[in-house]
Order: sequence, then C-alpha cells, then structure tokens
Amino acid sequence: MTSAVLMIHGLGGTQDEFGALPLALRDAGFDVHSLVLPGHSGQPEDLYGVVMEDWLRAVSQKYDEIKGRYAAVHLIGMCLGALLACEWTKTNTCPYGKLVALAPTVYLDGWSVPWYHRLRSLHYLLPPLRRWVRIAEESPYGIKNERLRAIVKKRFERGDSFHYAWMPLQSVWQLDRLRHKVTKRLDQVGRETLIVHAREDEFSTLRSAQALQTGIGAAKAHICILENSYHMVCIDNDKARVISQVLAFLGGENPHAIASGTS
Repeated sequence: MTSAVLMIHGLGGTQDEFGALPLALRDAGFDVHSLVLPGHSGQPEDLYGVVMEDWLRAVSQKYDEIKGRYAAVHLIGMCLGALLACEWTKTNTCPYGKLVALAPTVYLDGWSVPWYHRLRSLHYLLPPLRRWVRIAEESPYGIKNERLRAIVKKRFERGDSFHYAWMPLQSVWQLDRLRHKVTKRLDQVGRETLIVHAREDEFSTLRSAQALQTGIGAAKAHICILENSYHMVCIDNDKARVISQVLAFLGGENPHAIASGTS
C-alpha cells in the first residue's frame, strides 16, 4: 500500500507555508493530504471563538478519514501545526508513520518577541480584550531571505489570502494553552520524530526543539538545525535542505546520520 502524509499548517497560515515540500513528497511517491484548521481560509475575525480543542478535533477527523487507505500516514506540522501533531500523537499512537515538527513554537522566546509580550496572560483575564487586541504580522515575516521578504510584504499589502495579516489575541491565547499542554507527557508521543528548527527563528529559540527532543526521548526524536533561515523554514534560504532532510527521514534513512553536523 502507498504511504501518505498529512500536512498541518500554522496559525493564520495556509498550505503555502510548506513551499515546494508537498510537490517533492508527491514526486517521491507519497500521497499528500492537508486540512484547513478551524477559523482559517477566510478572515482573521473567523478565529474568534475557536479554541485549541477545535484544531485538535479537525486533525483527528482528517486522520481518521484517510488512515484506512494507507500502510502508513506520516504527520508534518508547521509551527502551530507541529504542536497539534505532537499533542495528537500522545493519545493516537500508531506504529506505522512518523512525525515531522517544523519550527515548533513550544516557547515564544525568539529575538523578535517583545518583552511585554510576556504580560499577555493578564489580558486573557478580560474576555473583551481577546477580541479587541490584534497581533499584526510584521517584518521580517519569518523570512531571512531579503528578496523573498520583499515579495511577501507586497502580498500582505495587496491583501492576498496566503496568510492572515493579523491574529486576535484570542488565538494567541489558544496557542499558549496548546503550548502548555504539549510540554506535559511528551514521553507519550509514540512516533519517531524529526524536529527541524532554525537557529535564528525569531519567534522561538532552539529551546523549543531541545524541549521536544528531551521530552520525547533522544533515541526517538532527532533535531535538524538550520543555520540560514528564520521561522518559515520551508520557504527560506534552507528550503532545499528541509526537503532533503524530510524525504530522507520519511524514506527510512538513519535519522542520526540525517541530523549529523547540524548543531
């Protein structure tokens, strides 16, 4: 039977953030599936009222929809999607399939996160603020490559629907809820895992990747560190390396050999 990949996008994003990775996976013989997380593909206001349980439920429903047709279903998540994939596997273990966590935001401690962002939990206590406060997408947009960053900036200015231009505080609150949940019982993640993280990720330091590896177990979780990218690892300067690492990992090569020389 053919193997499949289920790709889970990030907060406010679309499948565009995976760049050429889906095509590369198809060329390698995988069936590629994706889903639109609740509150996405419309307007940022659609995220009002959406909670992390809705996102987890959507992942579970999509997985159940496709799992019977394949020998294995691998999970690939970006940012929020990586956290959802990790959390989902804790209670839905399957020996046939691997997990790829791209730029997981276990901690929001990157160099672009302002110090006062740590006070956001105080705003969560006032429900109206969860709707009124907006977190805007700003330069560098997760991209180190200056040429690509300029293109992305123009797309935001045109109002293209590839990514929300802002997120309500409500959604950041749900991300925080998920982050805290993911850090617990990581040893129950039942899949061999590849964690891909940029050293200069502006949202989340390597502490996130290291926390996942420690919690899941070094024998089962392997880190690939990128040296020339920011958060959007699939479309930035190291995109070709991301593709080769993911294909090698899903193809069954030795993950320690894959990740060697990256840290």
